[in-house]
Amino acid sequence: MSSQASNSITNSAVDRREFVASLIKAVPDALVVSGLGSPSYDLFAAGDRDGNYYLWGAMGGAASVGLGLALAQPEKSVVVLTGDGEQLMGIGSLGTIGAKKPANLTIVVLDNGHYGETGMQRSHSSLGTDLVAVAKGFGIGHSYRVEDMASCPVVAQDIQQRKQTTFVQVRIKSDEPPRMLPPRDGPYIKNRFREALGLKPF
Repeated sequence: MSSQASNSITNSAVDRREFVASLIKAVPDALVVSGLGSPSYDLFAAGDRDGNYYLWGAMGGAASVGLGLALAQPEKSVVVLTGDGEQLMGIGSLGTIGAKKPANLTIVVLDNGHYGETGMQRSHSSLGTDLVAVAKGFGIGHSYRVEDMASCPVVAQDIQQRKQTTFVQVRIKSDEPPRMLPPRDGPYIKNRFREALGLKPF
């Protein structure tokens, strides 16, 4: 784990698919909300589960959805798996999360410094924005950066312990793995997720 900000993403960074697969394997009971595009592909590639809630649209909304879920399910570990571009678009949600501070919520930002869904243009996180500093500024004190696979168990432990709101920026490679597409049927995803929580579908 590194406490130093970096303004560029290099190929020495973490492999996104390997990191997500290892993390999800370590927290099998966590509820996972995945953001637009690649984070949802990564989550699906790690293995489809009833506790996965894939967001196909609503760019910028993953952290807000995760917050609502964490407040509604305080006995469950809730993980938001999103990208730097989406989190930057929904940056204000971190302010509400910092105010509410649900101890069972962990936000994992897979940061390749690019907008992967629109042509790999550079995002603000590769142009000087320090997402960890931003999260801390919003009141999420337990915020840190990960730059190697060896830190994956640390993130998993934070998720499992549910002691405090956690924000993790994971520096990933700026490559584009093959797309692994989860179900696109919104009502199906919603109802399957509700059933996993013991709630009736509607």
